[in-house]
Amino acid sequence: MERRRWLMLLLMACLFVGSTGRGFRIKHTVESAAYNHTLATILVEYASAVYMSDLTELFTWTCSRCDGLTKGFEVLELVVDVQSCLQAFVGVADDLDAIVIAFRGTQETSIQNWIEDLFWKQLDFDYPGCTDAKVHHGFFNAYNNTIMRSGILDGVNRAKEIYGDLKVMVTGHSMGGAMAAFCGLDLAHIYGSKNVQVMTFGQPRIGNAAFASYYSEHVPNTFRVTHEHDMVPHLPPYYRYFPEKTYHHFPREVWLYNVGFGFLIYEVEKICDGSGEDPECSRSVSGNSISDHLSYFGVEMGCDTSSKCRIVMAPTLASYGNVDNNGNFALSRLPSKFILKMKTEPGVNNTNHRVY
Repeated sequence: MERRRWLMLLLMACLFVGSTGRGFRIKHTVESAAYNHTLATILVEYASAVYMSDLTELFTWTCSRCDGLTKGFEVLELVVDVQSCLQAFVGVADDLDAIVIAFRGTQETSIQNWIEDLFWKQLDFDYPGCTDAKVHHGFFNAYNNTIMRSGILDGVNRAKEIYGDLKVMVTGHSMGGAMAAFCGLDLAHIYGSKNVQVMTFGQPRIGNAAFASYYSEHVPNTFRVTHEHDMVPHLPPYYRYFPEKTYHHFPREVWLYNVGFGFLIYEVEKICDGSGEDPECSRSVSGNSISDHLSYFGVEMGCDTSSKCRIVMAPTLASYGNVDNNGNFALSRLPSKFILKMKTEPGVNNTNHRVY
């Protein structure tokens, strides 16, 4: 208990130091896409659903969170890294006309574990045309050096083979948002920036200013939604006195906060500036709330069970995938019905064909 209390005091001190003042602005000025409130309220439900521990219900999209604005979604790939407690899915949303990828965030019982690893452990980021960039080694490795990357890319490739050249939307909450960002950058290099959109919720910082510049140039259609005093977007700490070395958010932030008094309270969605570290947005308040981290647009974020990395799966699902020597697995399937999208050539009367 003493160690935990000391750690929280240290976090609060760091957050206070980094919560005020203007900082280093990213070098690249890139035209940002328009923020879409309706899309945000849809994607947050995907970011919530991926937390579900019953993989049978998640894979068949029958879970308690697999309804509402995401009704009718069909999962094509469900990836689970048991060793690292990671989970994600790939599927197709007819209403969005898009492939949707969602990454699970950290379970509440293990938040303490990765907070202890957040401060200065940075890794050189070796991407073509990117210099002086550094990223958080834990978040980078969670996507790139586990089963997650191969499983996600396999699901996206199969979806594009079946449906044609659909756009890709990537989302996630908390640490899932960090993985979603690395995935979005990866996909932008493979399929092009115009075909990839990223929207995260309660995402921590994942790299320095050089990385933020590189990211914003290659994945301009990105929004980081933050909520009130959510503590996680304040981590790892931002130090305005060390702008070249410190962790730095990439743009563009959308800050959710309440205004009003008594019964006249409503939520504001403030679109922040292009610096990634707008002092008039979430940095204008202390990041001291876990409850603000666990609710976005009134949607419950976090796991449906307090048991760390609990997995429930019917034996019948084993036929949909293979388990490696470490117990990690990816469940794959073809959709029960799908539309083959055909390019319309001049002078040819092509129509979409529905296949059952």
